[in-house]
Amino acid sequence: MNKNNNKFETNAIRTQLKRTENLEHSVPLYLTSSFVFEDAEDMRASFAEEKERNIYSRYSNPNSSEFIEKVCQMEGAESGFAFASGMAAVFSTLAALLDSGDHVLSARSIFGSTHSLFTNFFPKWNIDHTYFKIDALEEIESLITPKTKIIYAETPTNPGVDVLDLEELGKIAKKNNLILVIDNCFASPYLQQPIKFGADLVIHSGTKLMDGQGRVLAGITVGSAELMDKVYRFSRITGPALSPFNAWVLSKSLETLAIRVDRHCENALKLAEYLEAHENINWVKYPFLKSHPMYEVAKKQMKAGGCVVAFEVKGGLDAGREFFNSIKLLSLSANLGDSRTIVTHPASTTHSKLSVEERAAVGISDGTVRISVGLEHIDDIIADIAQALG
Repeated sequence: MNKNNNKFETNAIRTQLKRTENLEHSVPLYLTSSFVFEDAEDMRASFAEEKERNIYSRYSNPNSSEFIEKVCQMEGAESGFAFASGMAAVFSTLAALLDSGDHVLSARSIFGSTHSLFTNFFPKWNIDHTYFKIDALEEIESLITPKTKIIYAETPTNPGVDVLDLEELGKIAKKNNLILVIDNCFASPYLQQPIKFGADLVIHSGTKLMDGQGRVLAGITVGSAELMDKVYRFSRITGPALSPFNAWVLSKSLETLAIRVDRHCENALKLAEYLEAHENINWVKYPFLKSHPMYEVAKKQMKAGGCVVAFEVKGGLDAGREFFNSIKLLSLSANLGDSRTIVTHPASTTHSKLSVEERAAVGISDGTVRISVGLEHIDDIIADIAQALG
């Protein structure tokens, strides 16, 4: 990563590939599967890694490299690798670092597909896990075993928008010589940089706020050069690399990340405040609401509260179903971080693979609603929510 003194927004726009002989202002697409060599010695030296150059787009590509460089600048990371999806990033990162017999200590509140990875697939390779409560970080050390290698967490969490103290997690990981891996998807690198608080690796689903318009799938992991070298070598062989086209889209999207996320957060806070005062709502969670149990921690480690608001409609499952069926303007979908506001029912979609007991343990009830607040005018967002609530 090239360090400079420019501000976040400037780096997001001005971190670009070297111009070609055409002197283009905007970086071109490199839609090529492979790259040519000058001669036999150039080919040999390149494959021997005596030269840093593009060989094959499964290994690296100029568009992917630019995207990675931007995210490394944003997160304060040394190195990174870009993936075809967020879950490809999660799986490849963990698989690259874990060996048979290893143990992962994970926050209980994680994305449903990550939970399935821990419970359904890693056991096949004799990789074990233990969940810790997000509101009891003081108990983590009692759960560490001689085989524990990684502490894994999301903050804010999906879908409950709970907040974990990154500084505390960083101290625990460092004290016990463990690798701290943080899914920073809900915050984006604009709002939160976990490496500052002790994270070794940071994962994003680029599908969400990084793209911001629901166009492409992508994932990325950034962090220490030593750990990322292991992730790179695993991914170079297994082939989950991001496509050049999607990398180009994302790199352009990052140019507007700051201004977009500012509006997302402004709208989300106004919606959260509206919902908190509504008579048909049981509870509301949003990191920058003063009623959030981790409000002070959120203020310490986040610039703003993000785009996601969680709440529960009074009246249980039937009232929740009526609410969803009454939505007119907003989108019913399972994505988030889009320019369009999205309303999701986690119990039947993103977290449907969890049992009722598992959902209850992380605060997901049948009536829980997750709203990814978009960029429409806030008055129109609230008006649709209001009429759906009755």
